[in-house]
Amino acid sequence: MKIIEVFRSRIIIFIIQILLLSLLIYGIDYKIDISLDEDISIEREKIIQILANYTLFDNLFGLNFLYTSWILVSLIPIFIYSNWKKAYSMNLMTFFFPNFFLYVFLRRYSRDYFDSNFQFHFLHTILLGIVLVGISIGFSLILSKVIQFKTETQMEDLSTIASTIKVVCPNCGIEFESIPKFCYNCNSNLSLIIKDKNGEEE
Repeated sequence: MKIIEVFRSRIIIFIIQILLLSLLIYGIDYKIDISLDEDISIEREKIIQILANYTLFDNLFGLNFLYTSWILVSLIPIFIYSNWKKAYSMNLMTFFFPNFFLYVFLRRYSRDYFDSNFQFHFLHTILLGIVLVGISIGFSLILSKVIQFKTETQMEDLSTIASTIKVVCPNCGIEFESIPKFCYNCNSNLSLIIKDKNGEEE
């Protein structure tokens, strides 16, 4: 149980999501070309570039890649929690983290780029966030319905099996939901009756 709770914790899921995103981004060497202000330091430029690779795009390939990557990553909380509220809140938290720091760094250290590109990038950030929320809620509800249906089917199967092993003592009429050897009420030998019954069925 403790291991399951560890994997269900938000910090662990957040780390897993970011690691998976990083593998996808650096696996195909995805990099957005951004023209930052000339007076920005190399260290800050590298930080902004890293954050931008997780959130921004400058062509159709980048758009498709980011949407596909974030949608794949958003499936992790959906399958772990099977709860739409927990799934979408977890996905929003992971999505919010790189976007928040990217816009803070851009506004503070590359104001010209921020002012000229903020509206375009922020609009797509909002749109992708809405898509992730919709997928989180929709997939979670579908998954919960599937799990509920399987559980109900299993319960029906168990009820059917239980009904087939009921034994009634012919001597006193006591009903058993098992296959006992002797009747606890009248001490009749039920094993002989069960053998006779099986022989008749065969």
